[in-house]
Amino acid sequence: MTRAFRFGVVAPITSELPAWRDRVRRIADLGYSTLLMPDVPTWQPALAPTLATAAALTDLRVGSWVYAAALREPLSMAWEAHSLSVLTDGRFEMGIGAGRPGIEVELGLPAVSPAERRTRMRETVEQLRTFDGSELHTPVVMAVAGPKSQALALEVADAVTFVLGPDNDRAETTKMVRGFSTSRDIELSQHIAAVGDGVAPFMAPPDLDTAALRTADSLVILPSDPAAAAEEIERRREEIGFSYFVIGADFADTLAPVVAKLAGQ
Repeated sequence: MTRAFRFGVVAPITSELPAWRDRVRRIADLGYSTLLMPDVPTWQPALAPTLATAAALTDLRVGSWVYAAALREPLSMAWEAHSLSVLTDGRFEMGIGAGRPGIEVELGLPAVSPAERRTRMRETVEQLRTFDGSELHTPVVMAVAGPKSQALALEVADAVTFVLGPDNDRAETTKMVRGFSTSRDIELSQHIAAVGDGVAPFMAPPDLDTAALRTADSLVILPSDPAAAAEEIERRREEIGFSYFVIGADFADTLAPVVAKLAGQ
């Protein structure tokens, strides 16, 4: 089945609050489907109240991009996700991943092994389904890399986003995504770290070499020209299956013509 395109925006608070609120409204007006926030304790206001605020400002869906299992216990993470679903009338999507290596140690927490991170992810989704019950289904978008996290996502996720490095070229990415096979209908998402020569805050290191990405034919970058970006996005759906594209808020206006052309198609 060919899924319709949808587009999300990661919109961390990098300005005064009135300007951020205006940005959220602008993103909604441009036709994006989802407003997303990173899970970065001590760097940003807490994820849950920020998303609840965004949901109250517009009719956008909201989501975590993504909860870091290395930092959170399954029970509290699941309860927070369920609570956001209730408070937003079902407009919340729980993005969840292992968390980047060492993030917990940087925050003064005990180190968490990759196996324990995956265990927490599984337990979180299981607990979330218990909280949701039969009346509510909170969509789970799982960030995956290796075969073990992919296998977990095949069991429990509604959508997946593949964690790609700068060295993953088009051929490698295509092979990886095509190898992710399932009899269930799972949405395939793409995390776009750069557009043109710009790099999105909180979505990649600021010193990411965009010229090297283009040379490597990496899929974590899109052209800044809307016509070229739309053509590339259509190619990625046709050849690989990606239909949900997540960009940084700094590029929302640049790619607005793409959203106007492709969203829902």
